[in-house]
Amino acid sequence: MPLSLHWFLPTAGDSRDVVGFGPTVSRREPDLDYLAQVAKTAERVGFDAVLTPTGTFCEDAWLTTAALIPETTRLRFLVAFRPGLISPTLAAQQAATFQRLSKGRLLLNVVTGGSSVEQKRFGDHLDHDRRYDRCDEFLTVLKGAWSGRPFDFDGEHYQVENALVAQAPDPQPAVFFGGSSEAGTRVAARHADVWLMWGEPPESAAAELARVRALAEAEGRDVKFGIRLHTITRDTSKAAWTEAERLLENMPDDVIARAQELVAGQSDSIGQARMTALHGGDRNKLLIAPNLWAGFGLVRGGAGTALVGSHEEVAERLAEYHEIGFDHVILSGQPHLEEAYWFGEGVIPKLQAAGVAADPGIAVPTADPVAAGEPALTAAR
Repeated sequence: MPLSLHWFLPTAGDSRDVVGFGPTVSRREPDLDYLAQVAKTAERVGFDAVLTPTGTFCEDAWLTTAALIPETTRLRFLVAFRPGLISPTLAAQQAATFQRLSKGRLLLNVVTGGSSVEQKRFGDHLDHDRRYDRCDEFLTVLKGAWSGRPFDFDGEHYQVENALVAQAPDPQPAVFFGGSSEAGTRVAARHADVWLMWGEPPESAAAELARVRALAEAEGRDVKFGIRLHTITRDTSKAAWTEAERLLENMPDDVIARAQELVAGQSDSIGQARMTALHGGDRNKLLIAPNLWAGFGLVRGGAGTALVGSHEEVAERLAEYHEIGFDHVILSGQPHLEEAYWFGEGVIPKLQAAGVAADPGIAVPTADPVAAGEPALTAAR
């Protein structure tokens, strides 16, 4: 099963440096013209889809991606949203509408929320595990509303009668879902089509994948897997690491300290704790596996690791993750327009020629958005 490649829409703004979280001044504003440039480039160079994030400092993902439908032709949109902040029946209706308007180009990234501080900005005061309990109910109602017949549900968080959308989405969008805690993986096993994790070294990533796969099998389900990484890829390894060093030089010690303090104080995410533990806030401990660099995590929350190296090296690392069992990889880089070209022109042809990555122009089922095949590129060990 070839690897499905996704890019990222920088709806909080873009920069030639690592954009931190919070109300920073971006060098490139996330206006529609710029986001359309990024989306068109991702489509042109061979990405299957783009992840559009959710959060306080991002533009709304639903509105942004809807505006980009006519700017693209085949690119799919992995729309992130928070289930506790919207009615599940309304979300089912929005997804169905998006599928009709886009002719089937929607994927859903359900983000339960890893920071109680941020959740409270939106009026959500549930603790970590109760947010996942609510998400479990949310996804039950969402899928029930897509069933084609009136759906009733009486739970702790949602009580609905005759939940239904006028026309079920066709195809039904795949549900991408992250969550490394016990509560999160329990929900993933029951509902996710694709379980997502942030980029860890292959050994620990393989262990997490095996854990979630076992939980899904106990539920009688087959879950696919995706990994979220940044990338710095160049014609030579030296050029790529020179760029990584440039990014690091533009991260002052006081900015790193403040970022680590904010992440520690505001996040109750197990996945975030795992990201932070990879580097411990130390700029001298960033190479955590071959070609895997944790520098992004010094100044931002969420995905904190990048694949750094020549096009050949990055392709080999991705082949390694694919061999472990990851079917999807979601990538980003600074800035997103230029890095999409570096990866698209340098790495994607190598992955496609070797049979590791699918040709996104081939029509494939949305709930299992990759075509069949076997990897031919051997990962360097």
